[in-house]
Amino acid sequence: MDNYIVSARKYRPANFRSVIGQKSLTTTLKNAILNNKLAHAYLFCGPRGVGKTTCARIFAKSINCFNPTPEGEACNECESCRSFNENRSYNIHELDAASNNGVDDIRQLTEQVRIPPQIGKYKVYIIDEVHMLSTAAFNAFLKTLEEPPRYAIFILATTEKHKLLPTILSRCQIYDFNRIHINDIVEYLEYVAGKEGVTVEREALNVVAQKADGGMRDALSIFDQVVSFAQGNVTYKSVIENLNVLDYEYYFRLTEYILQGQVGNCLLLLNEILSKGFDGQHIITGLASFFRDVLVCRDPQTIMLFEVGDAVKEKYLQVAQLCPDVFLYKAIDLSNECDLNYRISRNKRLLMELLLIRLCRLNQSSDPEDDKKKTIIDPIVDSPAPEKTSVATSVPTDEPKAAAVSLPQDILLGLQKDDTSTGNAKIKPVSIGVKKTGKEESEKEEKNPPRDENVVMNDAFSQEDLVNAWKMYAEKEDDIHLKNTMVNFALRLKENNVIEIGVPNPIQQAKLNEKVADLYHFLSSQLRNSSIRIEIKITEDDSRPQLFTDQEKFKDMATRNSNLVALVDEFNLRLD
Repeated sequence: MDNYIVSARKYRPANFRSVIGQKSLTTTLKNAILNNKLAHAYLFCGPRGVGKTTCARIFAKSINCFNPTPEGEACNECESCRSFNENRSYNIHELDAASNNGVDDIRQLTEQVRIPPQIGKYKVYIIDEVHMLSTAAFNAFLKTLEEPPRYAIFILATTEKHKLLPTILSRCQIYDFNRIHINDIVEYLEYVAGKEGVTVEREALNVVAQKADGGMRDALSIFDQVVSFAQGNVTYKSVIENLNVLDYEYYFRLTEYILQGQVGNCLLLLNEILSKGFDGQHIITGLASFFRDVLVCRDPQTIMLFEVGDAVKEKYLQVAQLCPDVFLYKAIDLSNECDLNYRISRNKRLLMELLLIRLCRLNQSSDPEDDKKKTIIDPIVDSPAPEKTSVATSVPTDEPKAAAVSLPQDILLGLQKDDTSTGNAKIKPVSIGVKKTGKEESEKEEKNPPRDENVVMNDAFSQEDLVNAWKMYAEKEDDIHLKNTMVNFALRLKENNVIEIGVPNPIQQAKLNEKVADLYHFLSSQLRNSSIRIEIKITEDDSRPQLFTDQEKFKDMATRNSNLVALVDEFNLRLD
């Protein structure tokens, strides 16, 4: 037990060849060593656990090696390599800037830089978490970083490059480390498992790699955790149980219920997931990611973005065949909307249940918002005529199976008839607003006659009809300032049904332009003409007094009396 070393330290890379996922950077560093083109300062930046400090140590050991290999690797046999491996090298210094971030610490470092190396060619200073240095420490470090001795090399490492001063960045060669791909992490974990004699399932390692979020150190730490839990037999079920990860199967079942419109089963499954202790927002974000992955699987060009095991990928491909693109677009949008509203919602569970209900409605309605806007009425088949109707139509009496149906004109425009060859009139359901009958309906039709957008109306109208319709629109206007002035606007009916509206100033023109769409619909409905065009112009009122400047007044007076100009010239007068 005393000799146990965690995998993150035990399997830490000792040479460039064993570094995972950073091939381009390691190749660049090896070529710099082989060509003897070393910079005096390097900056290694990137996410945690991707190999920044490890590469800095390998680089420091390699440049001090007495017998480097042809590939630029350290030999691990010379005195410099052995001293580094045994942690007794005086040429390689590591400084943790998180705890040594003051001016005095940097001054002590600059004093050490003056001492040349006793063994080897270079003294290497590795400063980890360099962004934690104070501003004063940075300023004290600038001069040494810019012009160090020829034997001194600085390697700075940080996870937050944006916090460094531009003067620091300009003095360093910058190397950006990438997140390690899931497949690379899985392959390395399989290698570690083989060394440790642990039986693993590839799907289990895939979950570990996803949990690590691109960091190899995190992946090895999680691997040690699940190995301890599973007693050396790491399975997919043991991993999701130990890491409290939501199983893919829940999303597959949930998607199946959603596609079938089974709201009840969706709510029961949500209750089962919540009872296992999963956070609600974690469920929502997981569902959105699941729909995203399904969408990625539908296109052969984007399937490369989906990094999971082969068995799970096969299930995703099967689900992708059942989900149309439009469904997935709306499902992702609804899930993202729910995620944004989750934190501010007071009834979080109801918000999640509402999301599932709306998702179930996607395949039943072209627009999930239809339920808020429309009311579905029952099919009208062989129903007797109502007592009060606006327009009546009848079916010939020689067709015994068709009955007379009297309906308002706006409903008749939306109805369709099938099976006309047999004479059976089958009228399809129509989605309309709440229907009003009796006196209220007739008064509404007189005030604002129904109109279908697809029907072209071309009734003739006069200037008087236009003025009356304009007064009706002014009566219902909510803006009190615009309402009081609309009656004074100049209306003019021109050729080709062009309505010219004259307004006195640009402010009223702008207000009326904002309402031009509503104005068009109202006037075309009242005048029973859908071909009208509206032009809003600013007109000048001749009755108002015109204002002149002093220069304009003088010119007007000079045109009437030429002696006035001679007077100005004689006495050298100037008009201010």
